[in-house]
Amino acid sequence: MQKIIRIGTRDSQLALWQANKVRKELAGLGYESVLVPIKSSGDINLDTPLYEMGITGIFTKSLDIALLEGKIDIAVHSLKDVPTALPKGIVQAAVLKRGNYNDVLVLNGTEEFFGEEQGLIATGSLRRKAMWLDRYPTHKVAPLRGNVQTRLEKLETSKTWNGAVFAAAGLERLGITPEDTVDLPWMLPAPAQGAIMIAALEKDDFTLDACEQINHHETSVCVGVEREFLRLLEGGCTAPIGALAYVDARTDEVNFKAVLLKKDGSKKIRVAKTAKFGSHKFLAKDCADYVINRGGKEMMAADEVSAKDPRIAAVYSTKKLSELQKETLSSAIGIEDSDFIKMRFNRIPAKVMKQVHENVIITSQNGVEAILNSFAKEEITFKNIFCVGRRTKKLIENRIGKVTHAAKSALALAEYISKQTAIKQVSYFCSDVRLDVLPTYLQAHEVTVHEVEAYKTMLNPIKIKAAVSGVLFFSPSGIESYLEENATDKVAFCIGETTAVVARKYFDKVEVANMPDVECVLELVNTYYSK
Repeated sequence: MQKIIRIGTRDSQLALWQANKVRKELAGLGYESVLVPIKSSGDINLDTPLYEMGITGIFTKSLDIALLEGKIDIAVHSLKDVPTALPKGIVQAAVLKRGNYNDVLVLNGTEEFFGEEQGLIATGSLRRKAMWLDRYPTHKVAPLRGNVQTRLEKLETSKTWNGAVFAAAGLERLGITPEDTVDLPWMLPAPAQGAIMIAALEKDDFTLDACEQINHHETSVCVGVEREFLRLLEGGCTAPIGALAYVDARTDEVNFKAVLLKKDGSKKIRVAKTAKFGSHKFLAKDCADYVINRGGKEMMAADEVSAKDPRIAAVYSTKKLSELQKETLSSAIGIEDSDFIKMRFNRIPAKVMKQVHENVIITSQNGVEAILNSFAKEEITFKNIFCVGRRTKKLIENRIGKVTHAAKSALALAEYISKQTAIKQVSYFCSDVRLDVLPTYLQAHEVTVHEVEAYKTMLNPIKIKAAVSGVLFFSPSGIESYLEENATDKVAFCIGETTAVVARKYFDKVEVANMPDVECVLELVNTYYSK
């Protein structure tokens, strides 16, 4: 039986329209699919302008997670919302033929205000705001968020706005373009505006093959140039960048034009170049270099450090974070990271494995990886597995077997095991550096602990800048490493209570995440500095 492709989408009307378009195109090729609506944080928070939320992937993160967790097979996006760097394991599977890439102004009254000194238009886009103020420097721009219908309703009820800027494609796809709409051909669109993109897992050959058949090559080439230009400038939702590439059928050339502006529209750098279709590999780079050589980087940097958007804090993570994880922090919080501890897996002898008790304890993902470094899944015959943390549990169940019980901390796990009267012995896969909490508690409650040193923990201390006000810790060993080179006059943000117990010995300010995972630690940082 052929696989049914699960299509992940945001639950707005426009997103559902796009997902249904993908579904119809797949159906035309004989593929069966089903829609799986998922809400994003960009849909939930409708009051804050996107560029103030500090998350470039605000509309794609929830779908990325659903993909990686195997809840959906493909994710359908407006390509302009997708960060230029996709999460590891996720790839662009297809781009559909592009729709209308232009912006339009929906009027709330007449066009007379264009020639007047005072004018007020609404948009939640930093690019549209900067380009409007560049053309009409005496006008003002009000923030406007929400889905297409919500923004139209807000415009209709406003007594002060002269109009609001929309993407033409969104209005056309929903069939709701108002009569009082003015084209804005002078406003360069966002990179990839009007294009629908499909993301899938890199390892999913069946789905990738299906999507490849509905990919529109010319659109893929053009939006690829636009997004590469964006990537090279390192711009996202916090930089006003417009870019457009199209193929001139008469000359068989890729025409490209782009602009970078200051946020207030007071300065801009334009570029326009062409290249033969098929020989356009360096078109984006040539244009990005042109903008950079004329002060583009400095212009963006000046905007970032302006008084309107000051950095409120600088933090340091003692564990390397993915770009997707960093994007969850507010743009007002600067973050650096490095691994303060490094692991080396030990080779576990087969005879040691044979002596392992039927009750096994694993307190970290490193312990799981160390076991799998020595043995294949088929060679592991644990009867009862006890672990700490939901991430460790998920890894064990994906790669080894069923978990009997998972606890939030080592102490909580020890308390649980001690209450199981049938358990008299356990085998504990641990590091050469570990806390005594679990074995001490179990032995005090007449449970014998056989320790198996599965990996070694090596400290890798790094001196951090004095300006850093908060440090993210993910293990007691990370704290030990940090203390070799650094002071304790910071806020310690801890992944769990076990780490926090050690942190409190040295730091006056200790904050603990609600759940023991990286995302919750980052959320804790956001909450702390927003007080």
